[in-house]
Amino acid sequence: MLLGPRSNLALTLLLLAFGAGCRQDTKPQAEGSGAHSGEPKAPREVRLAKVTQATFEKVIEIAGTLAADEQVILATKVAGRLANIDVDLASPVTEGQRIAQLETTDYELGVQQARAALWQVRAQLGLPATGAGRVRVDETAVVRQARATLEEARANVTRLEKLTGEGVAPQADLDAARAALVRAEASLESAREEVRLRQAQLRQRESELEIAQQRLADTSIRSPLAGFVQARRASRGEYLAAGAPVAEVVRVDPLRLRLAVPEREAVDLKAGQPVLVRVSGQAGPADTRVEHTGVVARLAPSLDAQSRSLLIEADIKNDGALRPGNFVQARIVTGQRNVLAVPKTAIVTFAGLQKVVLVESGKAVERPVTTGDTRGDEIEVVTGLRAGEAVVDEPGTLQQGQPVHVGAEGGER
Repeated sequence: MLLGPRSNLALTLLLLAFGAGCRQDTKPQAEGSGAHSGEPKAPREVRLAKVTQATFEKVIEIAGTLAADEQVILATKVAGRLANIDVDLASPVTEGQRIAQLETTDYELGVQQARAALWQVRAQLGLPATGAGRVRVDETAVVRQARATLEEARANVTRLEKLTGEGVAPQADLDAARAALVRAEASLESAREEVRLRQAQLRQRESELEIAQQRLADTSIRSPLAGFVQARRASRGEYLAAGAPVAEVVRVDPLRLRLAVPEREAVDLKAGQPVLVRVSGQAGPADTRVEHTGVVARLAPSLDAQSRSLLIEADIKNDGALRPGNFVQARIVTGQRNVLAVPKTAIVTFAGLQKVVLVESGKAVERPVTTGDTRGDEIEVVTGLRAGEAVVDEPGTLQQGQPVHVGAEGGER
């Protein structure tokens, strides 16, 4: 249906009147809402904690790697076929324990051969096959025989000298007797030298027997230290040349921690200072990382000229949770120092920045700080505060300028 000009005008006036009524209805509500939001906030009750002087340990924090106290590769001293190997990877071993055994037949025969050669020389010297025995050169049979021949030659010379002087015996017989005396004297010295030679042969045969016995003993490969098998290098039935590796053994208690300490921090280092190490991934109660104790054991006599650092070694007690090769964070306690401290609960950390909240004229005032070490519930404040000042403990979401009032129960701790 078409409307005329008068009808269109009436419709327009009706719409304008409706809009005006709506604006009048909504305006008081908006004004009421704004009045409610403008009410002042009530002061927040807080508790203060004083900045105090505290004694903290002076420490050096540095990263390092644990190493085995000792690590050896056990190898054969003699060649032979491996008859048995008694250990495998991670096997515990004690000092002197047999690790492997070579076949012994050839070396047992060598001992028997050396012993027979020794007995032969002892027999030539008139000694029993076993026992210590003591050889007297002039009491041996060969020397006694030579001495008897010499005495006989001397007697012949004396007798012929008397007969020749009386004209009974010819001069030729005397000359022959004197020549026989010289030969007898030489034979005696030769007999003594022969005995001394046999004595030397006796010592040689004794040494050869000891060597043969030692080679037999070397067929047993034993660990020189207590620890664990790091690697097994040979198998049963394998023929091994002298010097061939059989197994690798490491001692893991204590462990050695090698650290390169910068020159500026190495001044206070001394042997015997306590060391605490932490290994990432080891968690204890309340998700705290486990600390292992040790002491500074060795310090290099000089600084490294290139890195300007001092190499030190610490012995770390191992309860079985540590392994050679672990990367650790070490704390070396070198002394004590006086610092400013506040409760850890007074520190607020946001976006990597640290701050505390103070109360000034009844309002919260934020102040940036720099912190250091912690000790129990306290934390060191390096910059930003003075001794005797009071900070808000457990500020939570307290903001700059927010009204506060100190709690009634003392207000400070």
